[in-house]
Amino acid sequence: MLPLVAWGNANTAKMKTMEPVSKTKNNTGRPAKAVKKETRITIRFSKSEYFIVKEKALKAGLKTAEYIRQAAIYATIKTRLTDEEKQMVKALVGMANNLNQIAKACHRENVLHAMYYFQSDIKLLDDILKKFKNDK
Repeated sequence: MLPLVAWGNANTAKMKTMEPVSKTKNNTGRPAKAVKKETRITIRFSKSEYFIVKEKALKAGLKTAEYIRQAAIYATIKTRLTDEEKQMVKALVGMANNLNQIAKACHRENVLHAMYYFQSDIKLLDDILKKFKNDK
């Protein structure tokens, strides 16, 4: 406790002491969020890109920041083909083209049985290429 200056005149001086005041803090304002977002990432958009993102967020019923956050976390990005995969695709495309030319030649020469055989192979190669394309 701290002493205070005496009150009154010199004859009737009484010393009073100061007591600390304890106030309780009022819980006012916005409540604390359960998950605090602490890290900030800055991203730049052109005006047209920003408009597209903003429209997509509006259609999704989200704020722009929340839309970008969810897209960054949950969207799947297709990886590029490796050099080996690119060579495999080129080889498959070349094989499909060769088979297609053989089938056309068989059709011209009226070799019906060979034509059906090659067309089934062409369909199989096309299915493989489509599946490969959809996977990547």
